[in-house]
Amino acid sequence: MSKFWSPFVKDLVPYVPGEQPKLSKLVKLNTNENPYGPSPKALAAMQVEVSDALRLYPDPNGERLKQAVAEYYGVELNQVFVGNGSDEVLAHAFYGLFQHGKPLLFPDISYSFYPVYCGLYGITYETIALDANYQIQVEDYARPNGGIIFPNPNAPTGCLLTLEAIEQLLQANPDSVVLVDEAYIDFGGVSAIGLVDKYPNLLVTQTLSKSRSLAGLRVGLAVGHPELIEALERIKNSFNSYPLDRIAIAGAAAAFEDRAYFQQTCTQVIDSREAVVQGMQALGFEVLPSAANFVFARHPHKDGAALAAGLREQGVIVRHFNKPRIDQFLRITIGTPEQNQALLEALASL
Repeated sequence: MSKFWSPFVKDLVPYVPGEQPKLSKLVKLNTNENPYGPSPKALAAMQVEVSDALRLYPDPNGERLKQAVAEYYGVELNQVFVGNGSDEVLAHAFYGLFQHGKPLLFPDISYSFYPVYCGLYGITYETIALDANYQIQVEDYARPNGGIIFPNPNAPTGCLLTLEAIEQLLQANPDSVVLVDEAYIDFGGVSAIGLVDKYPNLLVTQTLSKSRSLAGLRVGLAVGHPELIEALERIKNSFNSYPLDRIAIAGAAAAFEDRAYFQQTCTQVIDSREAVVQGMQALGFEVLPSAANFVFARHPHKDGAALAAGLREQGVIVRHFNKPRIDQFLRITIGTPEQNQALLEALASL
């Protein structure tokens, strides 16, 4: 703590990202990265941009990428926003769309960046408890609020909320923005983007870090009513008018255009997830139903922290959250078949 810090900075509690270990031989299953590389078409598109053109600023609106997203989801260009990873997109939404003075609602077990943004932007919030099966119950959100946000599938549980339940939530909160954070939707769910024309209070965010294997590129997006998108654009242009560089725009657009590769890798991850679930259940683990590229599991007779430490000793890194209600769970990213087999063998030995 420095004497030069403002009181505002002193009170912030920053988000703690998952560990990025330096050793290359580890089986890294802790940060939900895709085990398969980016689309070859995306890599080729990015290589084209590595040229003398890098001396020029990129398109401040990222229209090539917006067009690719709009075509993929069948929406209009003015319904799409793009930014540096979904975290930046979420930050703009927190600042521009949630009503200050009324509590923002989100699950008690959810993405831990949400309370960080509330602290950063002075937003009051209330957490809504998941039920005994770690599921969101939409009727629990029937209370005064300045907005609602939740991941779907939820993180770190992996549990999916149906589109019917999301519609119920939207209908019950017509005067509040409902933000559906779809970082993992491509691994087992149906996107709520299909509802944006019906509900002007719905904003859907996504990332290219997971299903499109571009975590190192930092690209995120939002789709919603043009008035919601305009609010995000106004904040973006008051903060950073060139959020995406030329390489990111080209690679992300090509990733959306390469539908065959995207579908192939998603299917591989889903198939591997089912194999991991079966293997862990055979070892006695309780595994929550997952629609994401990870599983959330606990063992009835083995301590979660001890299991995480034991796996690490064998070169397998998973995520353990030392938090109420979930301190016995491990969140385990789905890797390649070889990585998954190494995980199961290490768990068996423990």
